[in-house]
Amino acid sequence: MTTLIVDYDSGNLHSVAKSFERMANETGAGAVLVSSDPAEISRASRIVLPGVGAFADCRAGLAARAGLFEAIAARVLNGGVPFLGICVGMQMLADWGREHGVETKGFGWIGGEVVEITPDDPALKVPHMGWNDLIIDHPHPVLAGIHTGDHAYFVHSYHLAARNPDQVLAHVNYAGRVAAAVGHDNIFGTQFHPEKSQKTGLQLIANFLSWAP
Repeated sequence: MTTLIVDYDSGNLHSVAKSFERMANETGAGAVLVSSDPAEISRASRIVLPGVGAFADCRAGLAARAGLFEAIAARVLNGGVPFLGICVGMQMLADWGREHGVETKGFGWIGGEVVEITPDDPALKVPHMGWNDLIIDHPHPVLAGIHTGDHAYFVHSYHLAARNPDQVLAHVNYAGRVAAAVGHDNIFGTQFHPEKSQKTGLQLIANFLSWAP
């Protein structure tokens, strides 16, 4: 069994890989591979898509590698393997990204759009950066052992506004609701960085490695 972390020059791959390797070793979940090879993706048992920076840049990074997105989509949508998107990797699940007035088409796997965070309290800064308390909205196997009040680490200025509230599995309060985890079927995404979220993040990674949707 192989968990593949997608390499498309967007995301803290070293930190993500180390966290997944640690929990794979602890749980006996098999190998962790970092790759952009569509052939490797077509054989993966699980797929992790990290992302850091702008939505449009991450989308362009995927498109620049021939066959990469197509291989991911085929494995996830047709093959049914568990998928985890992290930060912008989660945001790209939406229909559209709307950063800086630019409209960029997303995957369309979670209905909604990515829009700027607009806290009700003008004293709160954007980006939303640092630790925040999770609020669990719907139980999910990838959130097992993670509870409302547990801390996770965020760095972002935009968030996924999902059309279907049932697909928002957890949120945080930043003078308004901000989606922290979304998902349905074999697709899961976190706005926070599990690789930087210490105990909470490692628990989520372990859960994902054992998840059998």
